[in-house]
Amino acid sequence: MQAHQTTVDPSEIAKFEAMAAEWWDPNGKFKPLHMLNPCRLDYITTQIAGEFDRDLTAPAPFKGLRILDIGCGGGLLSEPMARLGAEVVGADAAAGNIPVAMVHAEQSGLNIDYRHTAAEDLADAAEQFDVVLNMEVVEHVASPIDYLTACRKLLKPGGLHICSTLNRNPKSFMVAIVGAEHLMRWLPKGTHDWSKFITPDELFSLLGDAGLKPVDRKGFVFNPITWKWHISARDLSVNYVTASLKPE
Repeated sequence: MQAHQTTVDPSEIAKFEAMAAEWWDPNGKFKPLHMLNPCRLDYITTQIAGEFDRDLTAPAPFKGLRILDIGCGGGLLSEPMARLGAEVVGADAAAGNIPVAMVHAEQSGLNIDYRHTAAEDLADAAEQFDVVLNMEVVEHVASPIDYLTACRKLLKPGGLHICSTLNRNPKSFMVAIVGAEHLMRWLPKGTHDWSKFITPDELFSLLGDAGLKPVDRKGFVFNPITWKWHISARDLSVNYVTASLKPE
């Protein structure tokens, strides 16, 4: 399916195509995401459980919910959502990611609907979801407002949109570009374009302009002493996440 060029940036897609085979290697080029994933999942599952009144200790607590993981990559978030009982669609504009995700899901005994497509294509097809997960994607698209508008169209009334990205300030440049790409070499040089990073206030404004109602934002903070991530209500200086609702 032809992706809309309004938001899909071919140069950004090419970066992730080149790394596709390494998605499930915890010590490979996606090591930062593997390290961050427990923190992301904590926030995502808490938000979904709260919004849809689900008990996370129950079997298959997300049963009956349809979740879209846009920019799914190799399926690091899609698979946990499927294990929690949700009907999951994983979509990615990078064609090379989809077979990797499909094979891993099959090996894991999970039924996930993976598609090589873009948010606009899904919206044009009138697809509807209870939850849209939009994690570490908005800083890679060509038009954030058009992309977020497509995400809003994909939500059912009252649906939940969770979006994480990187703040734009001198600290994020030092941590995400100099630290992660040049010093630690966790990511290939050029993975991120600092000029595309979005401040929390800018993202809240974009979400509102896209027709969503922002209701929460938190920081994902890395502790170099414990070598772990945690959620912070105050520190949104580098990685952060937002929750928004589509009005009823």
